[in-house]
Amino acid sequence: MPQREAEVASGALLIPYEGASMRIGIIGTGNIGGHLARRLTAAGHTVSIANSRGPHTLEELAEETGAVPTTVSEAARGAEVVVVTVPLKAVPELPADLFAQTAAGAVVIETHNYYPRERDGLIAEIEDGLPESRWVERHLGRSVVKAFNGTYAEDITARARPAGDPDRMAVPVAGDDEAAKRVVRDLIDEIGFDTVDAGGLDESWRQQPDTPVYGLRAGVEAVTRALAEASPERSEAFRAPRGQE
Repeated sequence: MPQREAEVASGALLIPYEGASMRIGIIGTGNIGGHLARRLTAAGHTVSIANSRGPHTLEELAEETGAVPTTVSEAARGAEVVVVTVPLKAVPELPADLFAQTAAGAVVIETHNYYPRERDGLIAEIEDGLPESRWVERHLGRSVVKAFNGTYAEDITARARPAGDPDRMAVPVAGDDEAAKRVVRDLIDEIGFDTVDAGGLDESWRQQPDTPVYGLRAGVEAVTRALAEASPERSEAFRAPRGQE
């Protein structure tokens, strides 16, 4: 496909996408991060991977995919896209200067969900109604694009389909920066999925856990409808237990 360009963030850099190799850093190599590494390297991108345990724990994934195992800070260095997919509670523990040496105008993708009962504990701001993505954005100090938070990790590799396939799944994508969101949507299209614009980060609650779109394996029309049917009220199953609030 012919190379296209998208202006991102401040306009300081034009990032090539759709068929052009990009430098992508993935921070967090659990289920989502690992499967994204597989798809993104298969698409020809230069991918660095990092986790909290160190590069030596990533040798198997690196051998399988060709991704480069490195430290968290090194994964972001020079990256045009950074995927942050660590547990939500670990976001504040990331290096304060994580994005100091990314490519100018680098796009940040976050995949987080708030699981207060299973993993994250009480986060008061989210309990009070702040969308998870806004909380992540505040701690990272960078504008983010939300994607893949409601996707079953194995579907990223198992259910990828070429454009036009009737069984192609759609992924909701939320973000305030339209140019950055365009980069992410084209990248997702490249690895085998349609996308639906889910609005800005203030609307990203529409894809939080227990909403109609969360875990939905469906195409554009059904995903669009599910986003519209969402309620901002967080269900009890995804709130901190009473007494901790």
